[in-house]
Amino acid sequence: MAYFIFTKNKDNIEGNLYKIAETESDLNNLNILKSDYTIIQDSQENFNDVKFFKKRVKFYNDNIISYENISELFEDQINKNNTLILTGKDKLKNYINSFTNQIKYFTDNNPNHSLFNRWNDYYNQLNNLDLNSITYPLNKSLEQYFNDLNQPSLNPLQLP
Repeated sequence: MAYFIFTKNKDNIEGNLYKIAETESDLNNLNILKSDYTIIQDSQENFNDVKFFKKRVKFYNDNIISYENISELFEDQINKNNTLILTGKDKLKNYINSFTNQIKYFTDNNPNHSLFNRWNDYYNQLNNLDLNSITYPLNKSLEQYFNDLNQPSLNPLQLP
């Protein structure tokens, strides 16, 4: 069973998903005090949909999570004047930079954490990704891209 961790006492309020954990072991290794959060078990299918940015969590009510479909795309961003603002490659690069900064903060501050190696390896995987080898627009999330290549795939919400 997968776990979704929410800000406690925030039923029916959007935007309070805090973390996700694929297994009970992952849940137990999050750097949280469980009593401060509402933890809801849900299916592996829903977990994967959130992990791979196919769905986003809207809110929870009691122990039921409401989702909405989304699609993570790394395509060129063009303004109404048809001027290129940001390329799909640059959007992906910005996403990776943000994610690696979060991982680096975790690994720098938790060198003895049981999940240190998993996240350090993923940090290296992200940093070694050749953005020029990807075809743009990338019509899927980076997490789905890695999964499709049978490479480790982690979502920022899984970071302890």
